[in-house]
Amino acid sequence: MAMLALVGPTASGKSEAALAIAPRLGAEIVSVDSMLVYRGMDVGTAKPTAEQRAAVPHHLVDLAEPSERFTVARYQDLARSTVRSVACPLLVGGSGLYLRAVVDDLAFPPEDPVVRASLEAEADDLGADALYRRLADMDPVAAARIEPGNVRRIIRALEVTAISGAPFSSFASAWDRYDADRVRAAGVRVDREAHTMRIGERVFAMLRNGWLEEVRGLMDRGFGAWLTASQAIGYAELAEHLEGRLSLDEAAERTVKRTRELARRQMAWFLRDPRIRWFDAGAGGASEVADEIRAYLGSE
Repeated sequence: MAMLALVGPTASGKSEAALAIAPRLGAEIVSVDSMLVYRGMDVGTAKPTAEQRAAVPHHLVDLAEPSERFTVARYQDLARSTVRSVACPLLVGGSGLYLRAVVDDLAFPPEDPVVRASLEAEADDLGADALYRRLADMDPVAAARIEPGNVRRIIRALEVTAISGAPFSSFASAWDRYDADRVRAAGVRVDREAHTMRIGERVFAMLRNGWLEEVRGLMDRGFGAWLTASQAIGYAELAEHLEGRLSLDEAAERTVKRTRELARRQMAWFLRDPRIRWFDAGAGGASEVADEIRAYLGSE
């Protein structure tokens, strides 16, 4: 039996719709979100509340401390174990990578913290451009897929090549295969103008709901040194505000801008997956089409 999924870009309303849909399908929600795994990062990730999680069981939320490096390979292991243990899992989230990690036969390359630390030190000393040129010489296919300024991905590609002896791009052969029998997926696509408005409204609602105080508390615990968590959209900008480098208005504006960019990247990911059936929504987001989505997901 195919797994069920409800996906879409950030601020599309898919999580709220899932809360309404899951009970009617007899389903439990399995998160496919790379930031909901972190404890204490609640407001800025739109994490489901305790009340929502009591009403509908949620899985793969609050798995790690923000100081931990939580990999997609670790997520894959936990997610596959979870979907086997749940009678009717409903995968919900905005990460196309995490969705595919659960439903498709993707192998994730090995890791070595010593090699990574050495490359990070080189990046600090030589700059991202030098490492990017090295990657372009070693694996031009991978370099063509990575932005020259994306230090984290450049380091990862070089790390994998150093450990495995194989080009980073060689691990991507399974990415072009989409098994239609694995998943029955509904996607929420919000009108662009309405989506832009929803993103802005959500950022300012989060600020009213204590996001700044949440970031302040994380900074007191050493937030700036946490590589993955400290780069999370909004958290990085609010940390800069608290350090006196941005006004609150500037931090909010940058957060809105980065969130819009994230939404575009998420849609680009999902649009490559031919298994997703799209449902178009307006300013009300996924709630406008929740009944149609439920009917589609429950039709088998």
